[in-house]
Amino acid sequence: MDKRLNFAVVGCGRVAYKHLGALEALSGKARLAAVCDLDEQKARSTALKYGVPCYLDYREMMSAHPEIDVVSVLIPTGYHAPVVIDLARFGKHIIVEKPMALRICDCEAMNQACMIHGCRLYVIYQNRYNQPVQAARKAWDSGRFGRQVMATVRVRWTRHQQYYRQDNWHGTWALDGGVMSQQASHHLDLLQWFMGPVDFVQCQSATRLLDLEVEDTGVALIRFKSGALGVFEATVAARPENLEGSLSLLGEKGSVVIGGIAVNELLTWKFDHENVEDEQIRTNVSQIVSNVYGNGHVGNLADVIHAVRTGEKPSALVDGEEGLKNIRILTALYESAARNGDRVTPGMEMKLCRLGELAN
Repeated sequence: MDKRLNFAVVGCGRVAYKHLGALEALSGKARLAAVCDLDEQKARSTALKYGVPCYLDYREMMSAHPEIDVVSVLIPTGYHAPVVIDLARFGKHIIVEKPMALRICDCEAMNQACMIHGCRLYVIYQNRYNQPVQAARKAWDSGRFGRQVMATVRVRWTRHQQYYRQDNWHGTWALDGGVMSQQASHHLDLLQWFMGPVDFVQCQSATRLLDLEVEDTGVALIRFKSGALGVFEATVAARPENLEGSLSLLGEKGSVVIGGIAVNELLTWKFDHENVEDEQIRTNVSQIVSNVYGNGHVGNLADVIHAVRTGEKPSALVDGEEGLKNIRILTALYESAARNGDRVTPGMEMKLCRLGELAN
């Protein structure tokens, strides 16, 4: 009997190839059952490449394939909530690309729907699975850093106007959000994963080089409940090419800096007390990546498979409740930017109904 989990994909756009490639790499544990996209050409070409049926309506796909165990939702962010909530009634586990949604209430409704229908919801944050990040997390959990001091993330990427012209949803408030919610959502996730709950944020944003509804640049100071500080820097207006996607962790007993364009290169690994494995870590954990997506999707989907099979939640895996944390912080960032850098505490008296849009 084939004991592999059956996956389906809703949305055959650019990020889908990372998921489909990861499923191929995990072929001993997973198989692709079907794909779906509103764009018939995308659906057909993807189905032909992977030798599976294609559909234009995910409801038809789900009804035709009761064997599906997990469905990946890879569509514009503004559509995540209604589609996930509708899919939940089929009782299949769901993966959704980051960010989880654009409103806190939508995230809560997604979690509620999955709970009611007995399925689990997972959010893709593949940078948690990068080898240097995993090594840093192991050191963090073992107490090697000591007292937290400061963490910094920098996203200095390049997106030209053509990137936003290729479809009708990128760079819009209704379906996308700006660099803080899209490109830098991964890095904000790393900040809170390492540093813990946020006390308050102070943020400024701007649109400097691109013709967009949303911001192309944002910076923020974050104070964590531990008393440690964080710096969040994000832009898609770096020119002429991608410069970095990085994470710095500073503690009383050690410092780690991970750079590259996708948090993939270990630049600094220094602690007061050297461990046996430290030189091997400095030599071996950096990864070569072909683009800013990095190589973490295989590890991320492997953890989803493990969670579905065992009911356990691996420590790096982001479920719906963990994904909601990111949206609370993002909403606070946008609220602070809309209020010219005022202090905002996530979840406390925030007036944004959707990222970037203040309620009347």
